[in-house]
Amino acid sequence: MKRRQFLQNSSMFAAGSLIIPASLQAAKRIAANDKINIGAIGINGMGWSDTKAMLKNPEAQLVAICDVDRNVLDKRMEELAKDNIKPATYGDYHKLLEDKNVDAVIIGTPDHWHCKIMADACAAGKDVYCEKPAGNSIAECAVMVATQEKYNRVVQVGQWQRSNKHYQDAMAFVHSGQLGNVRLVKAWAYQGWMESIPVKPDSAPPPGVDYDMWLGPAKKRPFNPNRFHFNFRWYWDYAGGLMTDWGVHMIDYALIGSKAPLPTSIVASGGKFAYPDDAEETPDTLTTVFQFNGFNLLWEHATGINDGPYQRDHGVAFIGNNGTLIVDRGGWEVLPEKLKGKDMMPAVARQQRVDDGLTLHTKNFIEVVKSRKIEDLKCPVKDAAHVATVCQMGNVAFRTGKKIYWDANAKKFTDEDANKFLAAEYHNGYSMPKV
Repeated sequence: MKRRQFLQNSSMFAAGSLIIPASLQAAKRIAANDKINIGAIGINGMGWSDTKAMLKNPEAQLVAICDVDRNVLDKRMEELAKDNIKPATYGDYHKLLEDKNVDAVIIGTPDHWHCKIMADACAAGKDVYCEKPAGNSIAECAVMVATQEKYNRVVQVGQWQRSNKHYQDAMAFVHSGQLGNVRLVKAWAYQGWMESIPVKPDSAPPPGVDYDMWLGPAKKRPFNPNRFHFNFRWYWDYAGGLMTDWGVHMIDYALIGSKAPLPTSIVASGGKFAYPDDAEETPDTLTTVFQFNGFNLLWEHATGINDGPYQRDHGVAFIGNNGTLIVDRGGWEVLPEKLKGKDMMPAVARQQRVDDGLTLHTKNFIEVVKSRKIEDLKCPVKDAAHVATVCQMGNVAFRTGKKIYWDANAKKFTDEDANKFLAAEYHNGYSMPKV
């Protein structure tokens, strides 16, 4: 059975100047009506990286950008002007979705906006490239899958490692069976670059920032600079910490290699051990065990530390009876087990990364937008929702402080305290999209 079919059947859902001279030159050979008109929503961080990668494709052109921060819009327009790109600008994504000139949108907003904007974009007839994680709750993940199926739009999620050849080669090796019985899979992210976030007082939003639009469905709070832009990741109102920030990348490949459905039980332990008095809400240190039928998946993350398992700051390890395969963004290798001093299998020297996953991922999106062969997507929303759900389960286990059990038939936990976290609460007149 193919990996994508397996996941569909077994999951709960069935910075800098824009440098693209080669793309601009190639664009001259493509008729205007062959191009895909892109609108980018949320262009400060990864949304801008996604946009730049998208524009390396000669079939794509940027016709609109949207951000709640006028300062960001002005900065991006200055950069785009250097390449004679002059998109329309918006402060409200609804207005961008009304733009008939836009064929597809990039969603690069904080996580708590992903589901709502994706649903509105599909309803408006737009295809979608959405940053990871898919949803900010288990319920949102389900809604996003149902929305794509209802409107039959192309929806790719930005888990771009799926487009790297070395990751695909590593998974083929795991699936070959040469490692023997794999009973334990480890995935981790040790982020030594992350420093303490000092506590700062609330303040007025910076000039040019539509803070109410930034909050959207999140709980109304006074503006605080720690919660804005990049650091939104470390607050429960908007995201899920490192579990959903890096976890969806690493755990994704743990699930692909294991052909795993949703776990049967989850237990998590951790807290703010590195920086106990800083402003962050989500745990800076966490160990989570996901139990599946036949194997366990162990997730670890830690801030302020670089030297993780196998002396790597991130990665996935498939530990089999014959050997262990370790894969990260730089490559993969196999370390043989030994029995009575003899290797149980041949070692595989490190196979280095040979390509640019993000560029290939956006290229794949554009190709499918044109072909309409949704099955060719490297990371369709159904797959992304599957891994995001697993990561959200890890956070639910941490927040309840319990070992929790998933009822696959009822599509909920057996513990009512855990079920309180199934859906993110919407505020300020917003409601979760209904499909």
